[in-house]
Amino acid sequence: MTFTVAIVGRPNVGKSTLFNRLVGKKLALVDDTPGVTRDRRPGDAKLVDLRFRIIDTAGLEVAAPDTLEGRMRAQTELAIDEADLSLFVVDAKMGLTHVDQMLAEMLRKKGKPVVLVANKAEARGSDGGFYDAYTLGLGEPCPISAEHGQGMIDLRDAIVAAIGEEKAFPEPEDEAVTDVVLAPTDGEDEEEELPYDDSKPLRVAIVGRPNAGKSTLINRFLGEDRLLTGPEAGITRDSISVEWDWRGRTIKMFDTAGMRRKAKVVEKLEKLSVADTLRAIRFAETVVIVFDATIPFEKQDLQIVDLVLREGRAAVLAFNKWDLVEEPQQVLADLREKTERLLPQARGIRAVPISGQTGYGLEKLMQNIIDTDRVWNKRISTARLNRWLEGVQVQHPPPAVSGRRLKLKYMTQVKARPPAFMISCTRPDAVPEHYLRYLTNGLRADFDMPGVPIRIHLRATENPFENKKKKR
Repeated sequence: MTFTVAIVGRPNVGKSTLFNRLVGKKLALVDDTPGVTRDRRPGDAKLVDLRFRIIDTAGLEVAAPDTLEGRMRAQTELAIDEADLSLFVVDAKMGLTHVDQMLAEMLRKKGKPVVLVANKAEARGSDGGFYDAYTLGLGEPCPISAEHGQGMIDLRDAIVAAIGEEKAFPEPEDEAVTDVVLAPTDGEDEEEELPYDDSKPLRVAIVGRPNAGKSTLINRFLGEDRLLTGPEAGITRDSISVEWDWRGRTIKMFDTAGMRRKAKVVEKLEKLSVADTLRAIRFAETVVIVFDATIPFEKQDLQIVDLVLREGRAAVLAFNKWDLVEEPQQVLADLREKTERLLPQARGIRAVPISGQTGYGLEKLMQNIIDTDRVWNKRISTARLNRWLEGVQVQHPPPAVSGRRLKLKYMTQVKARPPAFMISCTRPDAVPEHYLRYLTNGLRADFDMPGVPIRIHLRATENPFENKKKKR
């Protein structure tokens, strides 16, 4: 990206709507309730021929520094300091307020370029608010409608004028010419068991109940107060992504809203937050379920783990707030017993005691995330699977159903992420569930695949004579 732009303004003027318009996706939550956005959210924006990085921020309010609104204001000021240009959004329909005047004064003191944006200019009676915007002393306002996409050309011209042609359209760097290396064509088949690629970026989602310490954990990983935290439950609303490097590998981590019991989620805004969390789980590769170590294994904790496994994600448990546990050894033994007993569908799932406040156990947690992702990507050759299938049938033969013995003839892995296997057999509908669990647990133990969901699909063997007519 060529430059960075921060969208600022008081609450409910349409900042997140404009952010979604510029990135071309509905990434930020939008609602009529003021103060929906709390953390700063980055994105890659496209405006006609401009390409730049954009940051959505919380609505600026006048509040004490130790309050939630004061901490939100501090996050927004960090975004302004980071950006090269600020889009100061005002509501042309409602007109100016004293908060707009104070924000304009703050932006002037920053000494950075500012583009004044009069949003909701399509509304009837918005002319008065548009002309009032001149009194802010930040130049000519740019009338737009973020919801309907009106005025985007004028906004593009205003950004170019404020940032400068050279910064808006930098000269492309000469790309180095590299030699093309062709793969060998000796006719040999590619190996089925591919090595694990530990250089590719890894997407990790942090989920859990409200106030379990998810944002504090990510801030400790980053080494800075990147995400808004505090004693209040339910601070995070959007799924915010942050990137950092761990031992040379890029980690893209998603902070998500806390998930309460479905019966308690009645407000529209919380429903949108939970839907955003579910979307983050589906797009992640590994999901860390954060438990409060002082009150672990609530019913909602178990439901979240079950949801993650049903989505087919690689899961790791993190027992947070370990610094508050008085008898760690006794509590750890109790947690191990409960994990095995309450989560039989994830036998061998990795669990790590941590403290997001002090940083205890974070290195071990990251190593377990990498190890779980390696298992999640695992592939097993067809030859090894069929030798294994033959052995487990000798040890424990398939049951006889209606007096006829079931036959498992052939097995192969059809996909990874998560590992999924196909078994060709007679009468697949008659194979009992307990025998599938026996096969699943055998795969976990014999091929070292603990804690990840394993899928087994059964397919009937084809009878070549089934559709042929009998000869006379």
